[in-house]
Amino acid sequence: MAAVDPAAPTTSRAAAPAGTVRRADETKPAFKTTEFIAYIAILAGVFIAGLVIKGGGTDEFKSPTVWLYAVILTSFYLLSRGIAKSGSRHRYDGDRY
Repeated sequence: MAAVDPAAPTTSRAAAPAGTVRRADETKPAFKTTEFIAYIAILAGVFIAGLVIKGGGTDEFKSPTVWLYAVILTSFYLLSRGIAKSGSRHRYDGDRY
């Protein structure tokens, strides 16, 4: 019968090779996300609506309103990307120097 070493690890997982470094973030770059595509589509829709809608009286979708909506959309998009990136750990230690 073979002798069992009590100090030996009992897990069945193989240990990671020494020197292995993970070089990826936990989140995707912004341009690869569906929220970016949705942001661009909605922003284009706001600008196109600003060009197309020409009503009389109070229906008019005027330029300051279009730009206000564009700024609001951009602010919320940037906020959502900040929240998405806030939980990720940046692991590019070699890029610091």
